[in-house]
Amino acid sequence: MADPNFSWIYLLIFLAIPLSRIIPRLIRKRSQSNDNYRTQDMPYQETQKTEFNTKQEPLKPQTKDMQVLGIMHQGANTFEKIQRSVKMENKELDLILQELENKGLIKVIEKQGMFGPKIELYSTDKGFKEYYS
Repeated sequence: MADPNFSWIYLLIFLAIPLSRIIPRLIRKRSQSNDNYRTQDMPYQETQKTEFNTKQEPLKPQTKDMQVLGIMHQGANTFEKIQRSVKMENKELDLILQELENKGLIKVIEKQGMFGPKIELYSTDKGFKEYYS
């Protein structure tokens, strides 16, 4: 009697796992592109959407230190992330961060990371109050 070939089962198992992750992504991507296409046809609805989703900009012009505090409130807690968001020179950003630390608006925490010491910057309660006042 011939030995049945069940190698198709292994193929099914090893393809099912990646496909189960890829197919929902493709469906989500297709539905998003369809939504974008529909909103281009209906300009009135798109203006309504953006009206409710926009954040209010502060009325007063922001200084550089307030921009840095704002970026920190959005979740940037390392020097590189802050510098990338604000697009400042190293020396200028370093002076601003030292000034904010001296005022007590931010605190600097040094942690031991996997590849050496890691410095994280966090806003204090005083920093929150200063930014939102």
